[in-house]
Amino acid sequence: MDRNVFTLFSARILRLFCYGFLSVVLALYFAEIGLTERQIGFLFTLTLVGDAGISLWLTTTADRYGRKRTLIVGALLMTVAGVVFLVTHNVLILLAAAIIGVISPSGNEIGPFLSVEQAALAQLLPNEKRTQMFAWYNLVGSFATAVGALAGGWLAQLLQFRGMSALVAYRSVLTGYALGGIILATLFLLLTRDVEATTASQAKPAHRVLGLHRSRVVVIRLSGLFALDAFAGGLVVQALIAYWFHVKFGIDAGLIGSIFFGANMLAGVSALLAVRLA
Repeated sequence: MDRNVFTLFSARILRLFCYGFLSVVLALYFAEIGLTERQIGFLFTLTLVGDAGISLWLTTTADRYGRKRTLIVGALLMTVAGVVFLVTHNVLILLAAAIIGVISPSGNEIGPFLSVEQAALAQLLPNEKRTQMFAWYNLVGSFATAVGALAGGWLAQLLQFRGMSALVAYRSVLTGYALGGIILATLFLLLTRDVEATTASQAKPAHRVLGLHRSRVVVIRLSGLFALDAFAGGLVVQALIAYWFHVKFGIDAGLIGSIFFGANMLAGVSALLAVRLA
C-alpha cells in the first residue's frame, strides 16, 4: 500500500476512534458541570454549525494553501476544543470553543478531513480500485468509532469503579481526545507532496461559486441528498442518545459504550455491502 494511503487510513482510524471515544460521555460531562439540557442542545447545535462554516472555508481553500496543512490545522482544532472544554465551565467560552474547534457530538466524521482526504485518495488510487478502497475507508471508520465508543464508555466506568468521581472520569476521556488531536497532527506530518493538488487548475483560486463548474448539477443533487440524511442524523445525535439512556434508564457509561459499539459495527458492515451495489 502506498505510504500516503496508509497514513490517511491510519489517520481516519485514529480520528474516528477519538470521535467515538468522546461521544459517549460528552453530554454526560456537560450535565455534570452544571449545563442544562437546553444549553447542551444549543452547544451541540453551534458545534455543528461552526464546523460546517469552518470546514467549508478550509476545504475550499485546501488546494491553494495545501491539503497537508489543512489537515494539520483541523487536527490541532480538535486539541483546542478538547483543552478548552477541560479548563473552563463558562458557557460563553464553551460556546466559542464549540464553534471554532472540532468536536463530534454524533461520533461521526466532522471537520475538514473527509473532503480533503477523499480528494487525496482519489488522486493516489488507480481508477479500478477506488470504489473498493473507499468502501474500506468507510468501513475502518465505522469500526474505529465503534471501538472508540466502547473504550470511552468503559474507561469512564472503570475509573468510577476505582473511586473517581464521574466528573474526573469524564475529564480523563476529554484529555484522551485532546491528546488524540496532537497524535493526529503528527500523523499528517508524514504525508508527502503527492497528496497535494497536481495541476495549476486545481490549486488556483476559485472564480466560480465554491469552485464548481461542470460538476455543479451533480454536486447540488448529492448535496441535497446528504443534507436530508444529515438532518435525519441530527435528530439522533449519539451524545444526546447516550445522555437519554443515562437519564431515562440509569444506564452507566460502560453499557452505553457497548450499545454504540454494536450499532457502529453494523453500520460498518453496510459499507462492504455497498461495494457490490456500486
